[in-house]
Amino acid sequence: MVEIATEADLVLANLKCAISERGERWPDPNKPFFFRAPPVATEVLTMLGVDCVTLASNHALDYGPVALVDTFAHLERAGVAWVGAGADKRSTRSPVVLEHGGVTLGIVGVTDHPAAYAADDRPGVAYADLRHGCPQWLIDTVGSLGTDVVLVTPHWGPNLVTEPVPHVRAVAWAFGAAGANLIAGHSAHVFHGVADMILYDLGGFIDDYAVDRGLRNDLGLFLLITFEGAIVERIEAIPLAIDRCHTRLANPEEARWIAHRFRKACSDLGTTVSEESGRLVVNRRGLGSKRERHGDSSTSVIAAIAEPGVELRLGCVDVVWVSAVQIGGPHLE
Repeated sequence: MVEIATEADLVLANLKCAISERGERWPDPNKPFFFRAPPVATEVLTMLGVDCVTLASNHALDYGPVALVDTFAHLERAGVAWVGAGADKRSTRSPVVLEHGGVTLGIVGVTDHPAAYAADDRPGVAYADLRHGCPQWLIDTVGSLGTDVVLVTPHWGPNLVTEPVPHVRAVAWAFGAAGANLIAGHSAHVFHGVADMILYDLGGFIDDYAVDRGLRNDLGLFLLITFEGAIVERIEAIPLAIDRCHTRLANPEEARWIAHRFRKACSDLGTTVSEESGRLVVNRRGLGSKRERHGDSSTSVIAAIAEPGVELRLGCVDVVWVSAVQIGGPHLE
């Protein structure tokens, strides 16, 4: 995994937990899962070369504001940027800008659940009720970044679904119309298809969830996205298998299952997938470009093109750390 991650110029992860040894569980009697990792977790992030994590999710405040503030401190000491969470509402909504080889990447993080985790007079996450559209503050944030590449990474939609639900599709196109060059979503715990510059769901990279034998949430992808200027030129999906925080390359049988489902999910969105040296590949000419209509308007997700000839390679993964990390940490092959 580390060798694959080093192929990327920059690596982004959805970090779906707090990093802390403190805090009390959020007082919600209906909440079944509470995620927290010890400080050693940052060593795995740095080993993978993670440059930025998004903390906007339904687990950022599982152990309260004190654990979230600890998370900020541990990430800062490890040299890992974060987006989508902060000490107050304004900081949660602030983008992060990364740079590599003279190319700037602006990142915006947001979650559509739960509203109770939204920052107000205490630390929390960037929250938006995306089921009712994209709020103006989010459109303005995306549109005003001015970086060479703009990435929106939303935690959206329900768990354990195999395709994006209608409000997720609608908001994804709104992000594109606002100026996003890539949308990398997460929440379902199973990977979805891609279309235009929309990665509807990254699936899982590290977790210790119970396995649904039909959905196979233990099989995932490491996604490498290559930009030419501001345009997604190529997406490479490397098949992975996850066994209680042990992440490895998928074996041939697992890789065939992943390839079949990824091809089907992409085909449903108008996208063509090829295979090269064991990797599932989508080139620009194969990306679906269906226009979706909402009400009386029609919006294309293709954003403005930056100067050609400048290349950036971005790696994207979804990380959940729970109990297994607390007894020694995840294992990557």
